[in-house]
Amino acid sequence: MADFVYLPEVVTLELDQLRCVGCGMCLEVCPHAVFRLNGRKAEIVRRDACMECGACATNCSVTAIKVQAGVGCAQAIFNQLLGKSKNNCC
Repeated sequence: MADFVYLPEVVTLELDQLRCVGCGMCLEVCPHAVFRLNGRKAEIVRRDACMECGACATNCSVTAIKVQAGVGCAQAIFNQLLGKSKNNCC
């Protein structure tokens, strides 16, 4: 898969590896291969490729994943239009 990036360092995606049970559902539903299994736990490997669709969080049975669906990209665009720095992004 190509190294696609929506907007760098903007995404709200979070993964709690302590909660993760390694079921791999996040890998199955993610359209941009943001996750991979490392041993028996998921890990984020392509964070900036996340389009914040929310499929991973919706399908995580142990709520190990949090993402504010659609927020990061929209927030970054508004902040850019308002002249704010990326540090004020989310």
